[in-house]
Amino acid sequence: QLQLVESGGGLVQPGGSLRLSCAASGFTLDWYAIGWFRQVPGKEREGVSCISNRGSFTSYADSVKDRFTISRDNARNTVYLQMNGLKPEDTAVYSCASIITTTQTMCLMSPYDYDHWGQGTQVTVSS
Repeated sequence: QLQLVESGGGLVQPGGSLRLSCAASGFTLDWYAIGWFRQVPGKEREGVSCISNRGSFTSYADSVKDRFTISRDNARNTVYLQMNGLKPEDTAVYSCASIITTTQTMCLMSPYDYDHWGQGTQVTVSS
């Protein structure tokens, strides 16, 4: 059974850091691009970052550029999102998603381009 499981969320003060993990089971991530998305109640899901299947290409939303870093360890079947300089407006449920692809040089930031999702992890930034 294909499964993505996020972890690492929690409560952090403004300016703090968290590292989210997206662990895959039931399949290997080698041929999957991975995206991180976030959503707050009443708003559409927002693309945060994505990484190509072998990690050679990454993309970030303008709102998180220079603060967040996406990476992957295919040997561990896990993708990470390092979040530094967190702001209250980063508060959301963060989810990872996968799409199988042979393209190694790009990834996409729209949730409609992904077909398998984790359950999400809550990130709250508050003093």
